[in-house]
Amino acid sequence: MHLTICQKCLIALIIAGCLAIQAQAATKDNFLARNAEDIIELCTASPSDSLYKEAIHFCHGYLVGVYQYQQDFYSNPGLSPLVCPPDPKPSRNQAIANYVEWMKAHPEYLKERAVDTVMKYLIEKFPCA
Repeated sequence: MHLTICQKCLIALIIAGCLAIQAQAATKDNFLARNAEDIIELCTASPSDSLYKEAIHFCHGYLVGVYQYQQDFYSNPGLSPLVCPPDPKPSRNQAIANYVEWMKAHPEYLKERAVDTVMKYLIEKFPCA
């Protein structure tokens, strides 16, 4: 296969971009959960990251907490649920991976509050009839 100079440059840029993404590590500031981007940084921490264990635990705790809160809140009499997960429900790991992928498809939400983006995701993926 013969590549032009432009094609080689494009490939080099893509590789450089991937390496830059992989080189990013979770920071202590991400634990402030200022926005969805912080949560995504924690949820996608590399196992080689010095804060990996803490990042993954925070990610899971935060996202499960949002889900549990909305499930409990909307189970009150007179309120209709906003989210109706399928039966069987996806595993926690799969649900979190799906949220991360959804956020990658919606980078316009990265600066929004994480709780808002989680609810957008849940309502879009698991709407009630």
